[in-house]
Amino acid sequence: MDYVKDPRVDQYIDALPAWQQDICHSIRDLVHTADPDVEETIKRTVQPYFVLQGNVIALLAAKDHVNVFLYDGGITPDPHNIITGGHGNKTGRTIAIHEGDSVNEEALVELFRAIIANNRAGGWRKLKQPE
Repeated sequence: MDYVKDPRVDQYIDALPAWQQDICHSIRDLVHTADPDVEETIKRTVQPYFVLQGNVIALLAAKDHVNVFLYDGGITPDPHNIITGGHGNKTGRTIAIHEGDSVNEEALVELFRAIIANNRAGGWRKLKQPE
């Protein structure tokens, strides 16, 4: 897959154990598959963020898993039940991927596209407001 890579994101991923590198590379490719206009950056000093008219996702490698932070305000549907945490969070939720877990790529791309569509419609904060 061909897209503009931020070398700081490469540095973050390259420093991880091989199994976490594989997960991060896969997620990185999937978010760019969801929309080729997604841009990469680093926020919070070292954390990879993927943005398009607002935050879409962030990656954080933990000791025994990789967290995919979804910046969706909890409004993006999860029909495949892949979201593993933050169900009561008002700003976002997470997907924890452990070594050996299979990644539901189709469900992730669907989720990423929904978050991007919400960003383009003004963002989850605007969409979540009562009418």
